Amino acid sequence: MLLTGAAVYAQPAPINPLYRQTSEVHHLMTRYNADQGSLSRFYVVENSPERRERMQRHTTEYLAQLRQMDFDKLPVDSQIDYLLFQRNLNVALRELAQEEAEVKQIQPWFPFADKVYALEKARRRGASVNGEQIATELAKLSKDIAETKKTVEKLDKIDVALAQRAEGTASGLRSALKSVFEFYNAYDPQFTWWVPAPYHKTDSLLASYASFFAKKAKIAAPFKDDGSGIAGVAVGREELLRQLEFEYIAYSPEELIDIANREFAWCDRELLKASREMGFGDNWKQAQEKVKNSVVPVGKQPELILRLYDESIDFLKKKDLITIPPIAEETWRMAMMSPERQKFSPFFLGGETILISYPTAGMSHEDKLMSMRGNNPHFSRATVHHELIAGHHLQGFMNNRYKTYRRFRTPFWTEGWSLYWEMILWDMNFPQSPEDRIGMLFWRMHRCARIIFSLNYHLGKWTPQQCIDFLVDRVGHERANAEGEVRRSFVGGYEPLYQLAYMTGGFQFYALKKELVDSGKMTYKQFHDTIMQQNSLPVDLIRALMTNQKLTRDYKTSWKFYVPSPTR
Repeated sequence: MLLTGAAVYAQPAPINPLYRQTSEVHHLMTRYNADQGSLSRFYVVENSPERRERMQRHTTEYLAQLRQMDFDKLPVDSQIDYLLFQRNLNVALRELAQEEAEVKQIQPWFPFADKVYALEKARRRGASVNGEQIATELAKLSKDIAETKKTVEKLDKIDVALAQRAEGTASGLRSALKSVFEFYNAYDPQFTWWVPAPYHKTDSLLASYASFFAKKAKIAAPFKDDGSGIAGVAVGREELLRQLEFEYIAYSPEELIDIANREFAWCDRELLKASREMGFGDNWKQAQEKVKNSVVPVGKQPELILRLYDESIDFLKKKDLITIPPIAEETWRMAMMSPERQKFSPFFLGGETILISYPTAGMSHEDKLMSMRGNNPHFSRATVHHELIAGHHLQGFMNNRYKTYRRFRTPFWTEGWSLYWEMILWDMNFPQSPEDRIGMLFWRMHRCARIIFSLNYHLGKWTPQQCIDFLVDRVGHERANAEGEVRRSFVGGYEPLYQLAYMTGGFQFYALKKELVDSGKMTYKQFHDTIMQQNSLPVDLIRALMTNQKLTRDYKTSWKFYVPSPTR
């Protein structure tokens, strides 16, 4: 039987069993999300004043409703929903205010925008139009865009944020015009006679205008292409601090880098032990090289993954570490990762389906060898449970069944939980040989490196090429895999804190485990099952729930969770 929640151990059990699925804030959050969806589908034009003003009013109204609740009388579980919902509403208002300020600055670059917005607004309700008049307006619009672009091109420098905002605005105007054209064209004879030619010209000019700003954003970025072919945008220290506060992390970027370096030193010591056991003395890179070459025959990687899964699931059951629902165990499956995706993800990806990264026929001989070496059995042994059970697959499975209204997605919970399992399985002697330990240590170093290179990049200290070289030299990555990792980190659509969230979140869960399990207050199974029934939350607030912590309406974290890894 699954647990009803942390309250079973830390506070009186709730009388109403509905608390497994709801809270006093649930109804408000659900209505807000539904209303937000309706408004987003209606006001679709990016950066339009109409959309922004409506969203500001919508968010402000819900924030006022939330603040009418008596926070101090809520149970801790509901207080957590209150705090996170309040946080998200405030961030939404901040981002809308930032959008408003930036749009005001770029307004001279779009003197024609209001005409387009007016056409799109009338189109939503199917207003009758004069095709000849619209054709005339579009012809004038084309001239205005061309003339404005000439003026903007003469500017010496354009800020990255403004260039990105301008690109979005031009793209939004283009989508607005497209919706008008597709609504009337071929349905309204007069429109169809007059409009297509001037529309396509205007559309082409807006596309060119958006492309111009996209190029300006890259030119203005702190790092130019350094030969790596990777050109992301470093967000800077102030933004990193803001995002860390948002995630309830009470450490600065510099403190996190220091923690990563301390963990790297621990990995170095453990690597030397394993290397000596393998007969390579202190030359751990040579020992790692032997491990990399222990690849399975071509075509046998799926069989290896199944064997490694069986080993890990048997270990979890034998130690009685967590409840594994039978359907979760029954329904995971495999797929092969596409060659294109492997350029961004050279290793496994997981969830209900585990995606296997392995050579394909079209790869060069060198890339095939690097892929096989980077996904050898000992490296893979540390990641199968990370991707499946008790990692990402079990997380998704339980999220679909408990507290489903919680949409507080955070990589510190998602990736931190899976990394935490690598840490405690290490402590429980899951690696069976020095080769296994080198495989697990490779990933431990990899997560240390992610903190170091991602933060140094976003602090403006390292270029992408320096990040690649660091992964190759310090961790032992194959170069193609290192390039894929850095590309994924900076141009793969991940937020700036994502890569550091693995180990940082893992340390949070590890510290909470020491507080509640090592102290004897809970068993491993009680601890893990309780967490799995809370859905995705900042780990700091999971701790607040499980320890019945007193919270305030303006709560900020001060939790210093780092616990140095134990030595064997």
